[in-house]
Amino acid sequence: MKEQLRKNLDEVIWNIEQARIGVNEHHIVKLVAVGKYSDEENIKTLYELGQRAFGENQVQQLETRMQNLEELPLEWHMMGTLQSNKINKLIELRPSLFQSLDSLKLAEALNQRLAERHQTMNTLLQINAANEESKSGVSADEAYDTYVQIKESCPQIKLKGVMSIGAHSANEKLIQQSFEKTYKIYESLKKYDANICSMGMSNDYELAIQCGSNLVRIGSKIFK
Repeated sequence: MKEQLRKNLDEVIWNIEQARIGVNEHHIVKLVAVGKYSDEENIKTLYELGQRAFGENQVQQLETRMQNLEELPLEWHMMGTLQSNKINKLIELRPSLFQSLDSLKLAEALNQRLAERHQTMNTLLQINAANEESKSGVSADEAYDTYVQIKESCPQIKLKGVMSIGAHSANEKLIQQSFEKTYKIYESLKKYDANICSMGMSNDYELAIQCGSNLVRIGSKIFK
């Protein structure tokens, strides 16, 4: 299994490099390995192979992984929908980055609980760029204003940029348009210190990088 993981990771890193250099040789792209398809032994193996950043889609799974792998200096990301009854648990876990802040309402609730504990949290605003009912996130039209509002009214939340999921479509043009829309919003937010544009998963990460992504979230292509 270790050799298969090494092969998968090498292939993903190679593809990221090719896409990255195609944009600009100075363009840096961070890889977050999403562990929901795998077990802790495989995460340990990836650590041995040099991977440091890992993400989970559920708070419960994140807690289990962080506890069982606490001897490793891993960087943990939470990237799934956060239910309000899991806010306290997420705050306790102190992830490096919460990527899926998907509404002003959630931001206000999270900010209040963080303030009670005198804590802050690094987050990304999730944008539903393709405007799909099945996805969480603020609409592209509201994203800029929502970002600024959170920045101004929620001091415990440290917004670092945006996150988006590509359009759920077999039409690459539609996927590309959703990435380009997100990247345009990200560009407009750089004056508010946005420096992370998280776009791209296993099936579309190369396209996402070509559209400006500097953080990709890869699960099945690594852990298959």
